Amino acid sequence: MFADQVQRFFESMVAAVVPNVCQRGTIRLMMSPGNEGHRRMRDYLAWRLAFGVTTPSTNTVVQPEYDDMRPAGVTNHLARMVIADDPVTSDADFERQLEAIDRSLEDAVARVMDAKPNAFILGISALSVWGGSVDWGEDLKRRVRKVAGWDIPISIASDAVAAGLKAHGIRKKIAIMEPYYPCIEPRLNAVLGHYGYEVVRYAHMRGKSPASYSVLTAQDMIKAIRSIDGPDVEAIVAFGANLPFARLADEAERWLDKPVLQINATTYWHALRTNGITDKVYGYGSLLAKF
Repeated sequence: MFADQVQRFFESMVAAVVPNVCQRGTIRLMMSPGNEGHRRMRDYLAWRLAFGVTTPSTNTVVQPEYDDMRPAGVTNHLARMVIADDPVTSDADFERQLEAIDRSLEDAVARVMDAKPNAFILGISALSVWGGSVDWGEDLKRRVRKVAGWDIPISIASDAVAAGLKAHGIRKKIAIMEPYYPCIEPRLNAVLGHYGYEVVRYAHMRGKSPASYSVLTAQDMIKAIRSIDGPDVEAIVAFGANLPFARLADEAERWLDKPVLQINATTYWHALRTNGITDKVYGYGSLLAKF
């Protein structure tokens, strides 16, 4: 009874401050990990939810795009998966980079768990499909939870893309643009094929190093997305968390007249919705704005 009274009082206080953002039922007094019987405010800024995020040390896009998309009362806390910004000129080079990222996962998760997040987001898309199966993604989540020490909610890119395509009602054929190399194809084909999707075309943008993925122009990205579009494509996925395409994807949906799922917007949408945050966010694609 007392906890319900506190909940109602807290909701009324916050709604008075941000009446256009908060609706009754969307504010939660978060549970503490390992103390599920005690309800309390998460903290002063994250009065709804705090995300722990890991992303490679070379990534300059995940942090600003996630922060741009966060609703009131939601905060993002990052730890870096430390890798070298080594040159990438071939599939073999790219595979070595992904192996280094995979080895750095547990250390980064351990660091971000010091912030006591309520949920976790894996802020790299390629790693989510690297094993070429849905089981690989499930194993990644088991590894994160082992370090966290509890059953923390987790969003990864592969799950998010499948959920986003389903939300849009996409039946089968999609195209993918990414900053990677052709060795990503069989992995994406296998994982998305599990959900019934067929990738009919790829645009491999072949970044020269991990940090270089974000060093490009709007015209570079527009050229890439146009190169894979066609009447046979129901939706386009921009796969690559260091590809700064979120705002352009929102524009592209209007001039291509089809869904465009940029991976950071898609993964963040998935994380919000699976954790009960239903706020609409505009300017980053129709997933966040409509679903």
